[in-house]
Amino acid sequence: MMLSEDLAEIKSDPFIVEMMYATKENMLQTAVYDNIGFGNRAFVCRELFGKLQKLAPVLQKRRQKLKIFDAYRPPAAHQIMRKIIPLSEFFAATCECSLHCHAAAIDCCLCDEKGQELEYPTKVDAYTPEYAKQVCQGETNAFQQHLQKARQDYVNPDMDEEIKNRNDLRQLMESIGLEPIAHEWWHYNLPQGKDLPVVDWSKD
Repeated sequence: MMLSEDLAEIKSDPFIVEMMYATKENMLQTAVYDNIGFGNRAFVCRELFGKLQKLAPVLQKRRQKLKIFDAYRPPAAHQIMRKIIPLSEFFAATCECSLHCHAAAIDCCLCDEKGQELEYPTKVDAYTPEYAKQVCQGETNAFQQHLQKARQDYVNPDMDEEIKNRNDLRQLMESIGLEPIAHEWWHYNLPQGKDLPVVDWSKD
């Protein structure tokens, strides 16, 4: 695998790497990363890597871990993903518009010390097998309604714990200088991430 020397790999405790697009358990129902030879590896630019390392002692003190579901995304993978689900509110229209392709973003959630995910208003990517099947068949109305629960400002009196966990994650990530996006509780990126170049990748 050939990648820029400006990237670093996330692979040690208290971080858990389970790249969702390296399996079929995602909204695409396709193991895109495995199919292109990228696999279950999480790379980020060195600035983002340094910020994440600041979380390590905090997470250890809290007896928690951070699970990484997506990080650097090869442009070839992004193009495939857009073809499968061409929803502009779900995957950025181009690689240049995706902070993942700049290695400047991660999708994540907090886990307990045993690696069990905490509860949130939705799964990461608002994934369920049922919605994934519908979306891949071009039926998006129900899923788009479900996506409202993924917003940072979503409120529900029956989800006190889930929303507390969402807000807790946001506080932690903002404390190290990352920023959220309004419509995905799991996504955090460098504020100036788009100033970085799109990262090329080769499996050679």
